[in-house]
Parts: sequence; structure tokens; C-alpha cells
Amino acid sequence: MSTKDKAKSAIDPEIAIESALGRTEEFFMRNGKLLLTILAVIIVVVGGYFGYKYLYIGPRAEKAGAAMFAAEQQFAVDSFALALNGDGSTEGFLQIIDKYGNTPQGNIARHYAGVCYLRLGDYESALSYLGQYKATEGAPNTVINAQNLGLQGDANAQLGNFDKALDLYTRAAGKFDNDLTSPMYLKKAGLLYEKMQQPAKALKAYEQIRYNYSTSLEARDIEKYIARAEQQI
Repeated sequence: MSTKDKAKSAIDPEIAIESALGRTEEFFMRNGKLLLTILAVIIVVVGGYFGYKYLYIGPRAEKAGAAMFAAEQQFAVDSFALALNGDGSTEGFLQIIDKYGNTPQGNIARHYAGVCYLRLGDYESALSYLGQYKATEGAPNTVINAQNLGLQGDANAQLGNFDKALDLYTRAAGKFDNDLTSPMYLKKAGLLYEKMQQPAKALKAYEQIRYNYSTSLEARDIEKYIARAEQQI
């Protein structure tokens, strides 16, 4: 390599850096206003989110929690109409949904309202409110998530929508797997399969309880259901 070439090679990195710096500086000079605008929007959006969460949703959630307590007390003693509509001095689940529907309490109130309508025999309304509930993450909510699907199955079964009910029971048992609700909805599925004269499918559901949930309440007498299904095949 010639001396001239060596010299050129030696200064090329500096030229490259200066060139890159020049292009970067030029970019910011041309687009600085746009970048500052984008940054401002990001700050507003992030700040707005936290403001909405802690200054708006937080206080509303506290009020909703207080209202929920009275409705839940009515629900606990099977006063489902009062739990839904309140008693004049306290609010029911329907009022909580209307006023605090965007809070976690408003979400669970939809589930409660669906249960109330189911117990009152209004299956269409039960499906409407149960379907509005949004499943939430975390171990404590797993049972409610599964129960919500299973109760939709109960409402559909009462309306004669057996295939839909079976789908919901199966989803409730499998999607939110736990030792409390999974065997319960497998048993409901098995009983409905028997009603639909599909004993082989009923047997499969019962055997899942026998092998996968052997310590559950449903497993205590599952052998008689297994025997009955086997006799029908």
C-alpha cells in the first residue's frame, strides 16, 4: 500500500465519524420540531394514563367497593332482586354497573348480576350480564372466571341450547383448570351428555374426574356415574 493510501486509510474513520455526526445534526435541525412534538405527545399520553388510573379510577373504585358491600350482603342471603336493584337506601349491582362500570368492581358486578338473573329464572338476562364480564388474571380470579363460563353453560342448558352449554362446560373445566370448578363442570357435562343419549362422551367426562381430580368432592361418588354410563354404551 502506498504512503498516500496509508494516510487516506488512517483518516477515513475520522471522516466517517464527522460525516455521521454531520448527518445526525442535520437530521435534528430539520426534524427537531417534529421530534419535540412526538415527545410531548408521549409525555401527555403516559401522564394522562397514570392520572386517569390514580386520580380518576382509584377514587371511583373506592366508592364502587363501598356500594358493592351492601349488594353482596343481599346476595349472600339469597335476596337476589334486592341485590340487583338495591333497597332504596343502598345501590344494587345494576346501579353499580351503570355508575362504576369501568372499575374492577363494575366488572365483577356484571358477573354478580348474571348470577342473580340466573337464580331468578331470567336466563336471557343472565347470559347478557355474564357475557359482559371480562376474565381477569391472577389466582384468586381463576374460580370466578371458570364459574362465569359454567354459569353461562347453565343458562344455555335451561334454554335448551345443549350444544352451546356443553361447549361452555368444557371450556370452564379446561381453560381455568383447578380442583374446585373443573370437576364440577366435567360432571355437569357428563350429565348433559347422558341426557342427550351420548353415554360414551359422558363416560369420558366422568373418567377425567376419576383420574385427574381424585380428591375432589365430585370424585367421591363418581364410580356410580361411570358404572351407569358404561351400562348405557
